[in-house]
Formats: sequence, C-alpha cells, structure tokens
Amino acid sequence: MKQLAVFLLFLGLVSCQHFNVKKTTPEAILIEELNTFKWNEVDSYPSFSLCDTLQNKVEKKDCFESTLANHILTELQKEPIVVTKDIKDTIMLSFLVSKTGTLSINSIDLNPVIVEEIPNIEVLIIESLNTLTQIFPAIKRGQQVKTQFKLPIILQVN
Repeated sequence: MKQLAVFLLFLGLVSCQHFNVKKTTPEAILIEELNTFKWNEVDSYPSFSLCDTLQNKVEKKDCFESTLANHILTELQKEPIVVTKDIKDTIMLSFLVSKTGTLSINSIDLNPVIVEEIPNIEVLIIESLNTLTQIFPAIKRGQQVKTQFKLPIILQVN
C-alpha cells in the first residue's frame, strides 16, 4: 500500500509538467503565420477552361501561358503586317490578372526595330487580349488573388 502511495505521489509530481500551457497572443500567432507564408506563390495559377482538366500546378501554369501566347500570335497573324526588314525578336509582356480574372497589361517591352517596322504593334497586342475567353483568377488559400506575369512572345515577320 505504501508503495502504491509513493508511486501515485511520484506520478502526480511528474505529470504536473503536462499541465503547463504555453501562453501565446494573437499577435504572436499572426507573426508566426506571416513568417511561414509564401507571398510569391499561389495554390493555383490563373487558367482558362481549356486548362482545367490538368491537375499539376506547373502544367496548369504552362497551359495558361502557352494558351495566352498562342492566342496573341493567332490574332496578330490575322492582321496584314508589311515590313521592309525581316523581324525575329521577342516581345516581353508584363501583365496582371486581377481577382476577378481581368487581364491588364503593365508594360510591353519592344525592340526599336519592331516599333519602327510595325508602329501599331502595341495596339494590335492590346486588341488581341480583348478577344480572350474568360480567365479564372489565381487561388491562394481558397481566395481569388491578383497575380503578375511576364510572358515572352516570339515575333517572326518576313
């Protein structure tokens, strides 16, 4: 009996450590969460309905970018572009996809030769984006978020 009492006393003293609760504040939880939060990554990239069947995040991003680039090139090919010099250059588009899926161009980096040969190239690119199908915005933690992209467009005109 004496051994049982000593054992229970020992168990009671040792188990008191398990009742110690670490106190934390909401601010500490917020700071810890913000430090682990990856601001430059999204759970799901913007996409077109064509890309919805893909499950892999990287494949969805590639599908979005290639669909967008192909659409721009297809629309540019519809326009009669006459040049005096052969052009093979890259146009760098910087754009934003809003929380609602609206695409807006931040900047278009053009070579001066392209501007000289095709003065209305910026207008043609902007008009081509106006004919896009619906874009589904990026998702981060279940919320629709805006995302920025840079997209190279290889322009080849003979």
